[in-house]
Amino acid sequence: MELKNKILQYFEGKVVRKDLTSKIKGNAVVPTYVLEYLLGQYCAVDDQAIIEDGIEKVKDIIKNNYVHRSEAEVVKANIRDKQNYKIIDKVNVSLNDRANIYEAELANLGIRNVPISDNLVMQNQKLLSGGGVWCIINMGYSHEEDIKVRWQIEDLKPIQVSNISVPEYMDARSNFSSEEWIDLLMHSIGLNPEFFNRRGKLIQLSRLITHTENNYNFIELGPKGTGKSHIFSELSPHGVLVSGGDVSKARLFVNNTGNKIGLVGYWDVIALDEFEQDKGSKKVDGDLVKILQNYMANQSFNRGKETYQATASLAYVGNTKHTVPYMLKNTHLFESIPDGYIKGAFLDRMHIYIPGWEVRILKNSVFSTEFGFIVDYMAEILKELRKSDYSGILDQYVDLDGSLSQRDKTSIRKTFSGLMKLIYPNKEITETELLELLDFAVEGRKRVKDQLYIIDETFRTEPVSFEYTIKSNGVKVSPETLEKLNYQTEIETKQLEVNEESMVESSDIVKKNIVEEKLKLTPHQYIIKDNQTGISYKSLFASYLKGAMKIIIQDPYIRLPYQFKNLLEFCVMLSNNKEIEQEIDLEIITWNSEEYMDDSTTYLEEIQESVQEIGIHLTYRFENIHDRNIMADNGWKITLGRGLDIFEKSENRFSVADIDQTRRKCKACEMTYLRI
Repeated sequence: MELKNKILQYFEGKVVRKDLTSKIKGNAVVPTYVLEYLLGQYCAVDDQAIIEDGIEKVKDIIKNNYVHRSEAEVVKANIRDKQNYKIIDKVNVSLNDRANIYEAELANLGIRNVPISDNLVMQNQKLLSGGGVWCIINMGYSHEEDIKVRWQIEDLKPIQVSNISVPEYMDARSNFSSEEWIDLLMHSIGLNPEFFNRRGKLIQLSRLITHTENNYNFIELGPKGTGKSHIFSELSPHGVLVSGGDVSKARLFVNNTGNKIGLVGYWDVIALDEFEQDKGSKKVDGDLVKILQNYMANQSFNRGKETYQATASLAYVGNTKHTVPYMLKNTHLFESIPDGYIKGAFLDRMHIYIPGWEVRILKNSVFSTEFGFIVDYMAEILKELRKSDYSGILDQYVDLDGSLSQRDKTSIRKTFSGLMKLIYPNKEITETELLELLDFAVEGRKRVKDQLYIIDETFRTEPVSFEYTIKSNGVKVSPETLEKLNYQTEIETKQLEVNEESMVESSDIVKKNIVEEKLKLTPHQYIIKDNQTGISYKSLFASYLKGAMKIIIQDPYIRLPYQFKNLLEFCVMLSNNKEIEQEIDLEIITWNSEEYMDDSTTYLEEIQESVQEIGIHLTYRFENIHDRNIMADNGWKITLGRGLDIFEKSENRFSVADIDQTRRKCKACEMTYLRI
């Protein structure tokens, strides 16, 4: 509620409730930004009566003015009868050089060769791009006898907001914490932030970097159904989504026949969807790959004798075919894209590779019902920010390692700059917040480079260190890709299981030696990342609690059913970790609000009864504490950044992760192991 009030206080008239879009869309195949443009005219307030009235007005506009393909003939009849009729349709314009006039094609209405004035075309040159522009059009009709085309475009207005103030936007940003602002952006792209951890939010928002950075080269590969293409097709009038199979030199760059500039000359973002290798897909045009490669590196392309400059960012989105461990073991993370693009020189131009396999499959429950920016307003703000470069802020805080290539540094700096514009557009940022963005940028580029070492042996001759030095303290930091950490953890877990099996078969003396050699327990800090897998209570705690007879857990947030389930799993881990005849006294110190204290008591008593039979004597008391830790009488204390609540809660009824902790995604936290 506090965030909602802030949003309405500082951005009234520029935000809309995100569930309204689905209420009015119905069967209309129309982008979100078109619908929210209309909603912004009538529903950009928090007054239910006004909203309900506005919804009806927008529904009427969609019903009476939006052209459904199936009702095109009815609309044509209305235009003919009324001779002046307003419609919403997607418009393409081309030059008829024989007649020396511009002609429009209206996609849903199904008419073409409609004359359109030079003046309207010059005011809206994107109409010539070939990608189509959604417009509000005043259509006319002529009943004169000797006329070739009766349809007339009397006026036309592209659907986009007209007035924005970037300084006003930046001033308002200062009233939000970084967490609040990120949540506002998540609502704005239609997602409920409550269903995403911090890393998950950054992954979703990273798709917007293409909209706020010129010449940004982005790739995301992952499973189907994760919304990879949604931002590129629905959320901005300045981006266009193209099927990977429909890409050609002429469409993207220049058609030599008519010397017509392609999509890169008109759009800020061009997304190549379905960028993957299929059995039936046609052979990749080698010349197209070379032109793309040159454009991605130099922001220019040659066609004929001419050299053209452009600022369009390119996004490649596609599906993976295998699991990440399979790819890491047997192939590489680019294996699913068309073979013609799996070339070191081409892939080295990618500024970031987003791990789409970390993104949850989108279900109705994860969509926002709260206020977020009208996407057209946000799109115009991001377009204005394309003129700025925020990468210089990085130099105030860190030094990137000298071994990094210029492309590596450029990639990291552009990603950082894009994230800054999205999350800290007013440039007010702490060192900790800056390093979070930098780590994300470094990891995204390192994911590209790690694959290049596999794909192209020439890159192996000049290995680089993805490392930076923090100027304030001289500390060197080396971010690693999460999938590599997870893969290494899984291998180590498997090896540990093998070692344990061999220990069971060993004599007591050999077994004791193996345990002492294996453990070598020392005080240390352990950091878990958002979405990290391969983690379990056993791997985190078992070795440090071995031999303990009394253990105390302080965790004030054992309150929800899944958190009590976590406690039960911890008890099972303790039982499996002790000798069969051993018994352990486990004391739980926790808390809950007064209205739910009885529920907590009931849950704890049920667990108490259940674990008694596996040798765990559980007691509990309620105390309003803040610290979270585990104290054991064997001399170890483990401080817990998040208590036992380290796993993301599963949203599915049936999930492998419910049975195997190592398959669960973790929440970011820190643990410190101390000798006492």
